[in-house]
Amino acid sequence: MMKRAARKQNNTYKAENRMHNVEIIKFNTEGHSNKDDKVAIEEPLEISLSYFEEETLVTKNISVTMRTPGNDQFLAIGFLFTESIINNASAVQYANHFDTETNRINVGLHKNAKPFLQNTERNFYTTSSCGVCGKASIDAIKTVSQFKDATDSLFINNEVLYTLPQKLREQQVIFESTGGLHAASLFNNSGDFLMLQEDVGRHNALDKLIGEALMKEMLPLNNSILLLSGRASFELIQKATMAGIKMVVAIGAPSSLAVQLAEESNITLVGFLKKESFNVYAGKQRIG
Repeated sequence: MMKRAARKQNNTYKAENRMHNVEIIKFNTEGHSNKDDKVAIEEPLEISLSYFEEETLVTKNISVTMRTPGNDQFLAIGFLFTESIINNASAVQYANHFDTETNRINVGLHKNAKPFLQNTERNFYTTSSCGVCGKASIDAIKTVSQFKDATDSLFINNEVLYTLPQKLREQQVIFESTGGLHAASLFNNSGDFLMLQEDVGRHNALDKLIGEALMKEMLPLNNSILLLSGRASFELIQKATMAGIKMVVAIGAPSSLAVQLAEESNITLVGFLKKESFNVYAGKQRIG
């Protein structure tokens, strides 16, 4: 039995524990005044992995990412999954914070589970704005999803898509207070809300979402809509591919590599979603 050097994490973070009160000076055309404001908390999270090599317990630091505290267990597990270091929830024995150090989390694998560390070549530090900045090469981030051949029956009425931005805003508690968090959320093909995760890093928000879905045995997400509060970058499409997602909808713009990967992965990619319009960049067959 693997020795647990970490304590069990409480993943329930109240919204106020992810925001910080600051005093600001607000300027407008009439002058300026002192005000109280709220900003989203950004702190580093060190993710380490414990596993057995033959009979020896090995612990390795995998990454440090800047994130908003909360749901760190889902973040760590989602990160390991979308990086192809683990390929299923059954590999995970625990995901715990070290003692009282809430900015360090250790994921322990079962004794017979082997991590695929050769599938990631990442520098030790990544920022909240970029999840692939530390990659050694472009080739290293083109991991292959175990769900790449999963079929889907996803077909969305365009009227349903128009309703999603407002539904997303209704769920973003911290964004309403700070304006400083990205969101990744899931909806079914009727536009019903399923789940949401927020973070200062858009890639962290999606890792948290996929990590939660993985631990709830919801993968593949081939019949769900992924809605992103900002733009759709290559890394987000890559992570969506790993989870078997077939429709990615973004409030903002996609990048050229995101469009290319969506086409290659048979993903429907929508950008610039508004109340009365959106652009389809790939996979028109799922929208009518």
